[in-house]
This record gives sequence, C-alpha cells and structure tokens, in this order.
Amino acid sequence: MVADPGFRLAQAVIAEGIALSATPGPCAAIMALTLSGLPSDRFTFVGFAPPKREARRNFLREFAAIPTTLILYESPKRLAASLADMAEVFGNREAAIARELTKMFEEVRRGPLDTLAAHYAAEGAPKGEVVVVVGPRAPAEPASEADIDTALREALTTQTVKDAAKAVATDLGLPRKVVYDRALVLKDG
Repeated sequence: MVADPGFRLAQAVIAEGIALSATPGPCAAIMALTLSGLPSDRFTFVGFAPPKREARRNFLREFAAIPTTLILYESPKRLAASLADMAEVFGNREAAIARELTKMFEEVRRGPLDTLAAHYAAEGAPKGEVVVVVGPRAPAEPASEADIDTALREALTTQTVKDAAKAVATDLGLPRKVVYDRALVLKDG
C-alpha cells in the first residue's frame, strides 16, 4: 500500500474491529531498489511527481538535499521530461529505470540521469509501469582553508566572531570550534 490509497481501506477495517492481515507480495518500489544496484541502506520513497513541469521541479527540489537513494513512480509518457528535470534539479546522479517488474518484459536500465533522459527522449515512452530509482547525492567536497577564510571574512563584516563562526560552520558543515579558532586568528590578524 505504498503510494496507494489502500491505507484508507486498512484504516476502515481497523476502525470496524475487523482482523487485518497481509500476504507478502511484490512491491515495485522495493524490487526496483533491489535491482537498481544503487545504495539501499537508506532510501526515501517519494511517490509520483506532479505532471506539470514547474510543479514537478518544485516537488523535486524538496528532495534534492536528502542524502538517500530516492524512489519515484512515473508515467511512461512523462518519463523523458521527468528525467531531464531530475538531472537539472539533482545534478547528474546515477539512476535506474525499472519497468514491467515481475512481468515477461521486465527491464532495468541504469546510467546517469542525463543519459537516461536522452535515451527515453529518443526512444519514446516505454510500455508498462515505471519506477525511477535515483542514487544519493554525492558528498560535498570538503571546504578548503581559502573557502573558510573567505566565508569568515565576509561574515565578520556584519557579525560577531561567535555568530560568524557558527554561521560559517553550519554553512560549510564543519566543526564549530575549528571555525571559531580560525575566526579569532582572522579577526586579530
């Protein structure tokens, strides 16, 4: 019942006091994740993106910074456009397109988002149900000493040493004490 309004049925059954049970069965999202070859230790299922381009891009932006593998369902007709939007919003991450899972024409195509977008733009809409699995964002490059100094100098023009160090440490993902010590050196120097 992932991305399925079937949870309403489960709620109604529970509310009526009827016993609820489940039989294991295929789940396209989990199967696609398993077949994708992408990290599966942490993932986020985001369901269907909106069909219209600007709404879809805004929706994707909500998930751009999440450091997990993303799983989306998509209409075959919108696949090429959605992949192009993902490449633009997420950057050119590795991805997998899984379609027709558990059926005769099951297929998984893997590659960078832009390559997949170009493939489906040229080939046209695939047949069947489609699951898009997008790898997690790459870890940010560690800030160089020059980056830290530049950010601190700018922050120190309007903030106290403590506030500047806190802001820069947060922005660059660095330990506050390290940035604070460097801020003291720059302020005195």
